[in-house]
Amino acid sequence: MNLKKNILSYPKYSIVLIAAMLCMNMIAYMGTRLITTSRYHYNIESALDKMLPVVPFFVVFYVLAFAQWIICYLMIGREEKDVCMRIFIGEIIAKAMCLVIFLVFPTTLNRPELTGGGIFERLLAFVYSLDAADNLFPSIHCLESWMCWRGCRKLVNTRLPGWFNGANLIFTFLVFASTVLCKQHVLIDIAGGVAVVEIGLFLSGKILKKAGTQ
Repeated sequence: MNLKKNILSYPKYSIVLIAAMLCMNMIAYMGTRLITTSRYHYNIESALDKMLPVVPFFVVFYVLAFAQWIICYLMIGREEKDVCMRIFIGEIIAKAMCLVIFLVFPTTLNRPELTGGGIFERLLAFVYSLDAADNLFPSIHCLESWMCWRGCRKLVNTRLPGWFNGANLIFTFLVFASTVLCKQHVLIDIAGGVAVVEIGLFLSGKILKKAGTQ
């Protein structure tokens, strides 16, 4: 009964925005592949990227990032409408920028051959089998985790304890590290993910201010 009540009492504006975010994510990440699969993909791996080792253990943080996103976005969705709209519209704008970049500048990288038979190697091999090595710049993994930290930072000392902000930021940096140490991304992909978040939040703030909602 409590679960049903919580679902029914969830703000309708949040449900609409979260649905829009999911749709934009599918279009940007999966939909663009229908157009770019047969096109040339650029490998923007740097000399420093090539020096970084594969650390299969970091696949744990790569996978746990999905839990971070779900938890943080559900918490943000409970906030007042203006806060919720600022973050979620910023997310949609950031994904729209990814969509354009994925179409104009398709990227890829050469994944290493995994030789170990440990649990982390097997999990990383499973991730490789599910996720093609394309649509890498900007990193959506980094985009989501950075947006979660930026959004939840506003909730500390109001709805969240003070330690949460630091823990969330540390985990976000671990997600960043996982993308390159698992050879899912290169370093510039991280910077790209952070950049589109900051641009998205800036533009969403301008849009909402002009609309008179902030």
